[in-house]
Amino acid sequence: MTDLSRERAFILRETRSKAPPLVPEIRLRLADEAMDLWQATETDLGRAGLPPPFWAFAWAGGQALARYVLDHPDIVRGARVLDFAAGSGVVGIAAKLAGAREVVAADIDTYARAAILINAADNGIVLSAPDTDFLDCGAAGFDLVLAGDVFYERPMAVRVEPFLRAAQSAGAAVLFGDPGRTYLPAAGIEPLASYEVAVPRAIEDRDVKTTRVWRFI
Repeated sequence: MTDLSRERAFILRETRSKAPPLVPEIRLRLADEAMDLWQATETDLGRAGLPPPFWAFAWAGGQALARYVLDHPDIVRGARVLDFAAGSGVVGIAAKLAGAREVVAADIDTYARAAILINAADNGIVLSAPDTDFLDCGAAGFDLVLAGDVFYERPMAVRVEPFLRAAQSAGAAVLFGDPGRTYLPAAGIEPLASYEVAVPRAIEDRDVKTTRVWRFI
């Protein structure tokens, strides 16, 4: 298991415990000031090339999907759930709170995995955050795959869409939250719910984003 002590110390130093606007039932370690946190990540202990701190923000797609899960616990109750590209872990935490049997919160960023474990503990639940790239190994064995805000750039989208469709073809239910990102699939999807999600203007282009929970058809 990867030692996440350095990442954990950084997160606890640079973030604060807050409730995302759409899911006040959940507490997350989030950035106070977006640009300050971004700069701190880039310079942490002199390490270059770290991924952006996506884990430190309650993105609209994740909030919407977490809200949907909390409001529809029947979709996760007793299920083995994969929270794919989990970031802060908000969706996986919601799934566990709603009654999932097991939650695996997957993210390839070590800082995200540290944040997920901190956030899970702060919400009194247990989930796993393995060092696994599920895009390489697939999602076999999961009853439900959840993905919040994963279509934000082309290289990610061109791998994620076939991964999610393959998971569905193998028998898993697949849901994803998205506020209309550029690379959201243009066809073969349908919305299940819509929310007005408050977001930080510093990282978005407005204060509120209309965000939907989607499934493949």
